[in-house]
Amino acid sequence: MKNYPVLLSALALAAMLQSSNVAATDKPSTGSVTAAAAVTSLPVNTAASTMTWNAKKFGGEHSGTVQLANGTLDVNGRKLVGGSFEVDMTSITDTDITNPEFNKKLTDHLKSEDFFSVDKNPVSTFKITKVTPIAKPKAGAPNYTITGDLTIKGITNAITFPATVRIDGKSAEADAKIELDRTKWDIKYRSGMLGTAADKVIDDTFTIDLKLKAGAAAQSLGSK
Repeated sequence: MKNYPVLLSALALAAMLQSSNVAATDKPSTGSVTAAAAVTSLPVNTAASTMTWNAKKFGGEHSGTVQLANGTLDVNGRKLVGGSFEVDMTSITDTDITNPEFNKKLTDHLKSEDFFSVDKNPVSTFKITKVTPIAKPKAGAPNYTITGDLTIKGITNAITFPATVRIDGKSAEADAKIELDRTKWDIKYRSGMLGTAADKVIDDTFTIDLKLKAGAAAQSLGSK
């Protein structure tokens, strides 16, 4: 009989703990673990995605392409939350020079130590670190501000740019025009900052026109 109070107390404590556990599982947690579980990584369709570069110089400009090796866009429902990408630097091409010899000369120069040092650094990477929705964007205008770490030639710098993103949960598309200062990645060939003669200067900034398709890329979200 003397043990009854102890036994009853133990049973009561067990009931309270069981009730607490049931209540905890009835309501989804708002913590980071649940949020992470809700994220879906959509693989980038590298064949359907494009990266077009443009670089200006004194009296002219050049354009070309470079290919994504792989990547993912991370979404939570219809919201973009992250992503990471690898760029195949060996795939750099020029598309404006029609003479095969001159075209190869420029392409080889871009791959050399003067520019992207492709033999030593065949891959560049970009990892999204922050995604900020733009409030009430106009139709077709950028609806996100993207911040991330871009690594070229083993050098990492943070960049920020606007992007237009369309997501339906199973697929996603993203368009962005990104302006980069090449000197931040130690690409200083014929840079004005080195005192290069004006008629030999290549602009320090160049642009990347990025068009991504991820997930069910065969479906065009723009047609919805």
